[in-house]
Amino acid sequence: MNKPLRRIAIFCGLLVLALLIRDNWLQYVQADKLRTDTANRRVAIERYAYPRGDIIVDGNPITGSVETKAGDYKYKRTYKNGPMWAPVTGYSSQAFDGNFLEKIDDGILTGNDDRLFFRNTLDMITGKPKQGGNVVTTLNAAAQKAAFDGLKRQGGKGAVVALEPSTGKILALASYPSYDPSSFSGDRNSDSAAWNKLQKKNDPSDPMLNRALRETYPPGSTFKVVTAAAALENGKYTSADQKTDSPLPWVMTGTRTELKNEGNIPCKNATMRIALQYSCNTVFGKIGADLGNDKMLEEAKKFGFDAEQFTPVRANASVFSDNMNPSQTALSSIGQYNTAATPLQMAMVASAVANDGKLMKPYMVDSLQSSNLDPVETTEPKELSRPLTPANAQILQSMMETVVKQGTGTNAQIPNAVVGGKTGTAQHGVENSENPYAWFISYAKLPDNSKPVAVAVVIEDDKANRDDISGGGLAAPIAKSVMQAVINSKK
Repeated sequence: MNKPLRRIAIFCGLLVLALLIRDNWLQYVQADKLRTDTANRRVAIERYAYPRGDIIVDGNPITGSVETKAGDYKYKRTYKNGPMWAPVTGYSSQAFDGNFLEKIDDGILTGNDDRLFFRNTLDMITGKPKQGGNVVTTLNAAAQKAAFDGLKRQGGKGAVVALEPSTGKILALASYPSYDPSSFSGDRNSDSAAWNKLQKKNDPSDPMLNRALRETYPPGSTFKVVTAAAALENGKYTSADQKTDSPLPWVMTGTRTELKNEGNIPCKNATMRIALQYSCNTVFGKIGADLGNDKMLEEAKKFGFDAEQFTPVRANASVFSDNMNPSQTALSSIGQYNTAATPLQMAMVASAVANDGKLMKPYMVDSLQSSNLDPVETTEPKELSRPLTPANAQILQSMMETVVKQGTGTNAQIPNAVVGGKTGTAQHGVENSENPYAWFISYAKLPDNSKPVAVAVVIEDDKANRDDISGGGLAAPIAKSVMQAVINSKK
């Protein structure tokens, strides 16, 4: 071979080598990046080429899929009672992606999860069309309906969370106002108007906000349950009926400011039972100041404060501050100042008390299934912490039960069940100028001593008169209906 031909051959060989290197780089090194690139329409087309698997409640699907009549995408998502279930399912949209369970378990629902490889291979060999798997939730349909209907009747904004204390299973997770994920599950051309209408800039009620998990509120007097737990755990008081050293009036430590109670109530040197029954700010504020910031913070963290929760949907961290002076600690100990909590967090507080001091990790997915219903993954209950000893938890239970028997929570009473609860009315706005939030946390105990449900309800009611807002008046009836629904489902 002469020299010019040899040079041409070497140059062509280098070109072939470069082509092979580039081809392997694209197929192997960058495969995942290209597969997940939002600009790669083939990925989206393949994703919507088959019906998605379903999200299941009480053995029944609350989702579906329907064939589209135009465009590249063959199927789009549908929802049954979409607004009621949106805080659980989230949405799956051809144009706007997805969130919550639809996003977290997208691999199972589309059938693309690596754990479904054997099932998909078998279906391919047998010629069976590809199918997504299912997400089986812990939700109780009757409890969810009671929660959503209660919020809807109230007509303002609010949220409800119900837990099974012994396992941490989420039985209800409702937020109001809500939205129908079906309204924008199609392509951008057909559903952009519906999507834009739901955005906060266009709808101040922010219907797409998951208030149960993503909104933190001042918990008001419901936080006094945490303060009572701190008093018992730190040995400040050893009985519900022990007199507290609580003067009236009480001037907050380091200030000249009296901490006021709501009305003329028997708070002077009251027992903790009486103080919780009448919701004495002076008693619990002084307990917080006496224990100090460090001990109050330690107890709050045991209940889950200052940490995000993953259900698996993420819940915002609730807040109990560090480095507070005694007066700030006093205010925080009655659920004011910087203290803020999600409804999930306050349901966790009630759940831990009901479960004899053991806090279980909250979760809403019971299992993941393949398309032929074989289990892919099952969630096992997991202990999160021990905020209370069993003995102290039972003392606190007796206090909360007094609140419902003859205190501010009588609207939550249920025939043939013992109910423990705590009302709360949390002030907010500049100089408390806004209408307060109405809270109620509770649990129900049956004659067999089981405690099947713990609930937290918060109501924002911008149209209500200030004097009419109370946890007992607005939130407790909703909690009662949710607890009753769970109890009835156990029969």
